[in-house]
Amino acid sequence: MKLVIIESPFRGAEYEAKLMNIEYARKCVRHSLGLGEAPIASHLLYTQEGILDDDIPEERQWSIDAGLAWRKVAEATVVYTDRGFSKGMSYGVKAAREAGIPVIYRSIL
Repeated sequence: MKLVIIESPFRGAEYEAKLMNIEYARKCVRHSLGLGEAPIASHLLYTQEGILDDDIPEERQWSIDAGLAWRKVAEATVVYTDRGFSKGMSYGVKAAREAGIPVIYRSIL
């Protein structure tokens, strides 16, 4: 299985938008698994209740940095674009390019 980092929008200005982004991210992970990949979606993992709070800037940064630490083993960063392109996604793409990791853009909707 190819090890990939998933990038998709997470934060939403409104609660409903955030819920839609979470649902979309789950679909992205499923899609990636269906392609035979082993994805990490840190924005889903680390922001679960009781782990980190995405609304606290320091904890949000911990989550981002922990996810990007996977660059050491990732074979690609996969960017799912159906719901737009967030600041966090831009940060992840930039980090991948700086690390020489291929960036793949996908749409599933």
